[in-house]
This record gives sequence, structure tokens and C-alpha cells, in this order.
Amino acid sequence: MFSQRLDWNQPENALARLLANQRAKGGEVLDLTLSNPTLAGLDYPFEEMTAALAGSASARYEPSALGLASARAAVAADYARRASVVSPESIILTASSSESYSLLFKLVADPGGVVLVPEPSYPLLEYLARLEGIVPRPYRLEYDGRWRIDFDNIDFRGAAALCLVSPNNPTGSFVSRAELESLDSLAARHGAILIADEVFADYPCAPFPEAVLSCAGQNMQALTFCLGGLSKSCGMPQLKLGWIAVGGPARAKAEALARLALINDMILSVGTPVAQALPRLLEIGVAIRARVAARIKANREVLVKAVTPPCPCSTLPAEGGWSALLRVPEVMNDEAWALALLGEDNVLVQPGYFFDLEIGATLVLSLLTEPAVFEKGIRRILARVGEMV
Repeated sequence: MFSQRLDWNQPENALARLLANQRAKGGEVLDLTLSNPTLAGLDYPFEEMTAALAGSASARYEPSALGLASARAAVAADYARRASVVSPESIILTASSSESYSLLFKLVADPGGVVLVPEPSYPLLEYLARLEGIVPRPYRLEYDGRWRIDFDNIDFRGAAALCLVSPNNPTGSFVSRAELESLDSLAARHGAILIADEVFADYPCAPFPEAVLSCAGQNMQALTFCLGGLSKSCGMPQLKLGWIAVGGPARAKAEALARLALINDMILSVGTPVAQALPRLLEIGVAIRARVAARIKANREVLVKAVTPPCPCSTLPAEGGWSALLRVPEVMNDEAWALALLGEDNVLVQPGYFFDLEIGATLVLSLLTEPAVFEKGIRRILARVGEMV
């Protein structure tokens, strides 16, 4: 009766069950996994946002397969802010980055096809691929002081696309110029496309000189799709608007845009009010983005200061994004650490295995957490470590 795209009967994991029990008891849980900026205690200019969404133009429905021209022009101007030259005609609007993936998977892969996805990375990619009836094939990132793509581990055979997340979530690593050139050459040689998920690109913290802050506007051999959106760049996930910037060879790019227009014309998921308001929302988002960046910077400084020697924990260096990786002593694995911290100390963290991290006992922390909660949670983590070591 039902499709087999996902394992719909997968049981709730132990951490989720324990969290439900802890919250049922009514006690305080220090949530160091928060990824929703609207719940992070940030100052939001709600009146300005409401005003941007108001107006008679929002009451008219004028569907456009690629998205309103004024909105696409605003996205192109926003790319220019990061020194990326992208024409409005090369941009398509979507309701979210997840929908962008869905459109692109429909565009390039038949049911049973293969897309390459990074490990470690956010597990959503695997689910999005499977929901489209296609097979995610992992390729590894390796850590040697910074995270790099393991090119010996990439199997392009039969792959329709390679997904690149830059900066990666949760490693915080940007793709390097040399890595991008190699990926571009390999994809072009195998007739595959590149999907560059750049939703966290506006939050660099310590990018190295060779980091590519955006693939948009680059001179690419392979057909390339760069993903962005209001959710992360402006801290507005509630407004549900994303975009795809298309690059690569002119003929392939033109055909891809035509096909995407046909696919998107069947869905037309972007709401008129948010599309009409996009130029103003991008302006308002500058201040929100600055507050998010300041929050990330302050929490990272607290964490780094807390784990200086002789602390047995350490942080892995990051180049961008909202996450921090905390290495803890391997007296138990990361799942056991997460369960102990939640069960004994009411601190919620994500174990590294959620993201396919294979570097020993590692906890993933959100730097978006309210500062008082974050600092209190770090103190409890280090106190627990002190008792266990």
C-alpha cells in the first residue's frame, strides 16, 4: 500500500526517547543543539519584516516558473555582495533548500539513479535523495588538521550528481580552490552535475586563503547549481524562500533552466508576499545576519577558552557555519556521552555518529544557542568529563 522510499518504521533512537522522558519530568534541559534562529533569543525587527510583507502587490497572483523577476534580481545583487557575478536570468526561486534539492534530483536522476553525498554531513541529504527514489552514495571527508575531500574515495560511476556542502555542516570546512577544480574536472568528465549547498556561506569564521566562499559565478566546466536562501543567510526560516544559481557551459545551462522552469511551473511553491518583499527582506537580513555572526563568534570563544590545556577535551578548528565539534575522552563512545550528559546533567548535545563522524568520541554543539545556556551547558559537560576521566 505504501512506498518503500524510506524506512517508515524506524524506531525512535535512544537519545530522542531519553529527551522525551526528561522533558516529561518538567526539568530544565540545556539545549545545545538549537538550529532555529527565531528561537535563539535574537533581536528581530518584526515591524520592519511585517511592513515588507504588506502592500497591495502581495494580493495579486502573477505566477512565474523561475520566480518573480524583481526577486531574482535581488538575489543576483546579493551574490554581488560576495563578489559573485550571477545574472538574474540564471536564478530560480524555490520554497527552501530542501525543495531545491528535490527539483535538482528530479532534473538529473531517474528512479534508482545515484547521487554522491559527503560524509560526514547533515543526514537530511540522504533522506531527500531517498524520497526522490534515488540512491545516495557517500564520499568521505578526511581530517588531518583540516577537513579535506578524499578523492580516492569518490566513485563517479553512474552518478548523476555530486553534492558539495560548503561550509560543511557540521565540520565547518569550506571547499578549497584546488578541490573545486578537481571536482569540476571529474564531474565534467563523467557527465555529472555539481550541487553546491552554500547556505552557511555567510558565516565564515576563519577561512583559509584558498577557501572558495561561493561557487556561484565561477568559470565551471560542469553544470553547477548553487543553493542559498533566507533561512540561514538572513535568519528567516519562517519565510520559506530559497534559490538556485545555475552556472556552467552555456548550452547545458540554458537547457537546465528550461527544464527547471517546467518542473517548477508544476509546483509554484513560492508565496507571492515573500517574493515581492525579497529585496527589502535581504536588506533587513543584514542586521539579523550580523547578530547571528556575533552570537556564533562569542560562543566559539567561550568554548575554545573553556577547553584549553590541561582540559582533556579539545575543539576541532572550523572555517565557518553554526556548529562546533568537541572531542571528548574515549572512555565511552559519543552516543554514550550524549546519553550520560542528558540523563545526568540535563544537557542535550548531538553525538557525532548522527553525522557519520568517524574521528573518535565527538559531540556536535550549536553555536546559535543563547549565551547563558551555552556557557552553563559547557560547564556541565566539562564537569561530567572531570568525573569520568
